This record gives sequence, C-alpha cells and structure tokens, in this order.
Amino acid sequence: MNCPWKKISFGILLCMLATGCAMAPAGKEVIATKGAPEAIGPYSQAIKAGQALYLSGQLGIDPKTGQLAGGGIEEQARQVLDNLKAVLAANGMTLDDVVATTVYVKDLNDFARLNTVYASYFQHKPPARATVQVARLPKDALVEISATATK
Repeated sequence: MNCPWKKISFGILLCMLATGCAMAPAGKEVIATKGAPEAIGPYSQAIKAGQALYLSGQLGIDPKTGQLAGGGIEEQARQVLDNLKAVLAANGMTLDDVVATTVYVKDLNDFARLNTVYASYFQHKPPARATVQVARLPKDALVEISATATK
C-alpha cells in the first residue's frame, strides 16, 4: 500500500496535527426547529456533519399541541413526514435531499396504508429504506421514521 504520510516529515506532521490543518473533521452542528416537536430525550432533532444531515426519528407528534396526531397510521405517518420536512427545511433542505430512511412501525399489518402515505411524500427518486416492526415506540406511537439527507 502506498502511504502518502511516508513523504511528510515528522515536523510537518506535528504542525498539521497541532493546527488541525487538512485533517480536522468537518465537525457537527445541531439543527433544530420549532416546526417539529422538541426532542423528548438527550438527543438533537438533527445533526449536520459536512454535507450530510442525520435526522433523529420523528414521531407523529403535532409540534403545536405536543400530542400524537389523532386517527390511525395514516394520520401519524403524515405528521411524522411533515415533522421531517420541517427539520430538513431548518437546514435549507427538502425531502428530495433524503437519501435513506428507517421506518419503525408498531404493526406490519399497517404497512400498505403507511406505504401509501410515504409514497405521496417521496414521489420522485424515493430514498433507500429499511422498514421494521417494533414491539413499542415512545408515547405508544404507531410509526417513527429517521432519515439521512445530503446536498
């Protein structure tokens, strides 16, 4: 393996390490908005690292009332996706920038109805996705979706 570090003197390497020159990670920035529910634990709505945005899982909580959307899986799924849209917008992004999602659903028997709502939000070039059934979600929600987006 050809390692470029072999050609850098020890002094230059120390200088680069001390100043963070060309080696420092992009860092991370917390992204938050009042347009989505506040975190209900020790986490951020989203973290921006470089060009990527990592969105925490959103529940179907209405940010105005703090309560789960009424109705069933469709209503909660719409609210989840609206919450994700709000967090994306806080970083100047849209659902078109989402490259992957993870969908946690309480009952896979709701998959077809959930999928219909999901498809209405991701009409063109939908992101990669994993969907899993879980035993329970916070606040006894029916669905939670996390996402990764990039510009």
